[in-house]
Amino acid sequence: MRKWSALLAVSALALGSLASAQNLVKVNLQLKWFPQAQFAGYFVAKERGFFKAQGLDVTLLPAGDQSPIQVVVSGAADFGTTWIADLLTAREKGLPVVEIAQMFQKSGFTLVALKSSGIKDLCAIKGKKVGVWPSGNEYPAVALFRKCGLTSSLDPKVSNPDVTAVTYPFDPALVFPDKVQLVSAMTYNEVDQIAGLGYDSSKVDVFPLADQGINLLEDNIFTTEKVLGDKNFKGSGLSGREIAARLIKASIQGWNWAVQNQPLTVRQYVLPFCGNTCKGSGTRSNPAQHQTWQMAEIAKLYNAGPTLKGWAGFLDPKAYEASVKLLKDQGILSKDPPKAVVDYGPWEEATGKKAADYK
Repeated sequence: MRKWSALLAVSALALGSLASAQNLVKVNLQLKWFPQAQFAGYFVAKERGFFKAQGLDVTLLPAGDQSPIQVVVSGAADFGTTWIADLLTAREKGLPVVEIAQMFQKSGFTLVALKSSGIKDLCAIKGKKVGVWPSGNEYPAVALFRKCGLTSSLDPKVSNPDVTAVTYPFDPALVFPDKVQLVSAMTYNEVDQIAGLGYDSSKVDVFPLADQGINLLEDNIFTTEKVLGDKNFKGSGLSGREIAARLIKASIQGWNWAVQNQPLTVRQYVLPFCGNTCKGSGTRSNPAQHQTWQMAEIAKLYNAGPTLKGWAGFLDPKAYEASVKLLKDQGILSKDPPKAVVDYGPWEEATGKKAADYK
């Protein structure tokens, strides 16, 4: 993290003079996690000048103790990346967050179990312990439990739950396999970390929740109603909506470049920004090896759905409606979100396409 902070400081110093000379608008983008290939498109957009070409001086903020939603709502960041379940639940709680682009078109959330556990059906895990993440990252697991008719210890109203959820801080080595029979794992990160602990594909079963009908979309770009309603964003003479469109346009450029140039992206744009989160674990702890794995898996989540139709960054209305229905059916949302929670306007301005034309 010291390396990341140092690079940010150097970048801020170098770009400070550029910003004043070229009237670049300063924008803070809060990332959902620490620097890794999960955010490669933004690193590329910054380092290859795509943001600058849009008149933006973007600072990429790594995750801290607060969620991206808390940081953006507080005004400490202008935009952020998060998962759709976290965004929609925050909106239901009254937070004025708005999704403006959908970068990942497929869920990478899985549950992993040892083959020796005998688990073959995720709906047949009564009496099992499941490792889950905190801070809104538990919603896919919650949706699975409820879809399968299983109660869990995540519900404070349940005294004798079918499933015991063990919350852990993202490192699977802390709980798997000694303390839980199933553990949450992203295809692009923890699945490889688990392999590095000695449990490769010959020893584990990986259950993608998307295969179970739990395809809650991840890694969107969001902001607040306040930012979108700003007529003069930070005194730039540009509206918040115009800034949002420019950010989206440069981000899509960055992601397209990153996915098309994966080895160079990892070597030149991911590894220089990484701290300890660049590493895998155990026998596969080499940062370059782990981030190469991650980049390849991230590319699969980006190159899906609308992206394959030339509509990168577009939130497919059907995928959105499916996410809302799933969250409502499982009681995670109590009602339909307001229409204002999704705003296609900035994406339309960024791409020149109309949401209504998507097929």
